[in-house]
Amino acid sequence: MFIMDNGNTTLLLQQLQQQNSSLLHENSYLKQEVAQLRRLIFGQKRERYIPAGSDQQLDMDLGDEVAEGEIQVEQISYERRKVKPKPAPHGRGALPAHLKRREIVIEPDSDVTGLSKIGEEITEELDYEPGLLYVNRYIRPKYAKEDNEGVLIGPLPSRPIEKGIAGPGLLSHILISKYVDHLPVYRQIQQFKRQDIKLAKSTVDDWVRACSELLEPLYHAHREQLLQTNYLMIDETPIRVLDKRRKGTSHQGFFWVYYDPLRRSVLFDYRPGRGREGPDSILGEYTGTIQTDGYKVYEQLAARKSLKVIGCMAHARRYFKEAIDQDRSRAEAMLKKIQALYIIEEQARQKQLSYEERYLLRLEESRPILDAMKAWLDDHITEVLPKSLIGKAITYMLGRWKALYGFLDDGRYEIDNNLVENAIRPVALGRKNYLFAGSHNGAERAAMFYSLVATAKLQGMEPFAYLKDILSKLPDWPYKKIEELLPLN
Repeated sequence: MFIMDNGNTTLLLQQLQQQNSSLLHENSYLKQEVAQLRRLIFGQKRERYIPAGSDQQLDMDLGDEVAEGEIQVEQISYERRKVKPKPAPHGRGALPAHLKRREIVIEPDSDVTGLSKIGEEITEELDYEPGLLYVNRYIRPKYAKEDNEGVLIGPLPSRPIEKGIAGPGLLSHILISKYVDHLPVYRQIQQFKRQDIKLAKSTVDDWVRACSELLEPLYHAHREQLLQTNYLMIDETPIRVLDKRRKGTSHQGFFWVYYDPLRRSVLFDYRPGRGREGPDSILGEYTGTIQTDGYKVYEQLAARKSLKVIGCMAHARRYFKEAIDQDRSRAEAMLKKIQALYIIEEQARQKQLSYEERYLLRLEESRPILDAMKAWLDDHITEVLPKSLIGKAITYMLGRWKALYGFLDDGRYEIDNNLVENAIRPVALGRKNYLFAGSHNGAERAAMFYSLVATAKLQGMEPFAYLKDILSKLPDWPYKKIEELLPLN
């Protein structure tokens, strides 16, 4: 029989307890990771937080019992939201007036000779024909001058591609189909084949390249105009790019996206990597406020004295949303506080408050909530495991607290970065269709088209009409007046 003295037994028990505690922590951490991965694969990715008990459903409070025979009187006032009347059954809105009408007159089968017309019934039907290709045929009569002094002929108008067969409408259609409707070039070529027009992919690629060269000065002017604002939102999104040096492989590049929420303008800038070289190159001597998530590159930018960095509450909220299965009580407590901030923001939007009015509203109602959030974070940071999901959520929020608090400083600032993320969505849709860019140059061209077309859409313009207009004008447009063709102008 093996006998151990009491001292060794105590030491062994302590070691086993420490090992057991470590294994329990590791097991809890691995369970959190598995739950998070399952949520990413199978769950819905949603930002909205809905508490278990709806705040809209008030708890019933009966209060103290009223003594028999005692009558309490209170005055009640309320506002009732006016409900819009439901449309009549089978109602249908009128078709837009700008659509071309083809009038088809249908006379009765019987003889109407001698009858008086007392009115007519009009029925409208919305129909469609596939996109129509047509040929602009420029005919220029030639005249011989007197005394054999030469030939007189009208000048051929400038075209987007010199000596090319593609007109501005066709070029705009190809570009809009590719960068707005996310239809790859090879699929467009298949559509043209159905109309008996055979185009080589290399030809269409050359057209896209030529258009990008024509639009490049406009893109640079757009970048300079955007940087004139003193408030920018910044985010980045990946894009796969074929690596021609190694056949069959791809490189992960990034679109850096800069959004001006005050003038609704957006700039896409392609970079092969995710380092600080991109923001350093674009921002340069920029002075103002940038709103970002917690990516380390933005933290390095915060060291500049010329830049004020504010945070994104939506990113902080995501961490607590992910931790809700692991620590529901703490996660829900913080999510309710964040939700209260967003309710205030929604009230400001519904009332259409000015920037100054929104600033004052936040000081009165949002600041006390933020102060309570900070106190809650300080109380709970020591009670959670640093590597747990709730621990990461609290650590992230405390580490970014000064930036997250920053939206209170100015009524123009937004509470989160969602506007720039909305601007990125077309890129995410495009990735699902064309999967990757053919080269780094191709990705740079995509950034150029995304910038101009997305800004045109933000300004309420129809993208095809805008692009066709500027492609028609650019060949003869003076460089000194290039800003006049920008979407904001």
